Amino acid sequence: MAQLAEKWPENITGRFFVDQQCIDCDVCRELAPEYFRRNDEREHSYVYKQPETDEGVAECLEALESCPVEAIGDLEGEG
Repeated sequence: MAQLAEKWPENITGRFFVDQQCIDCDVCRELAPEYFRRNDEREHSYVYKQPETDEGVAECLEALESCPVEAIGDLEGEG
C-alpha cells in the first residue's frame, strides 16, 4: 500500500499520488497517460494532473489497482 509520507515531491496535490515504491514499470502511464508522468532523472512515475471527471478517476483507479508494487495512493479510498 502506498504511503503518503513517502510520496514523491513531484506529485501534484490532490487525491492520487505515487510513492517511493515505484519501480518505473510504465503501467500507470499506459493506463492513465493524462494523469501520470515519468521523472526521467530519478526513473519513477508521479501524478502530473488530478482527474476532474468520473472517467478520469476510473482511469486512475485502474492504474492504482494494476500497479504491481502498490505505489499509487488514493486519499479518498483504500489505496
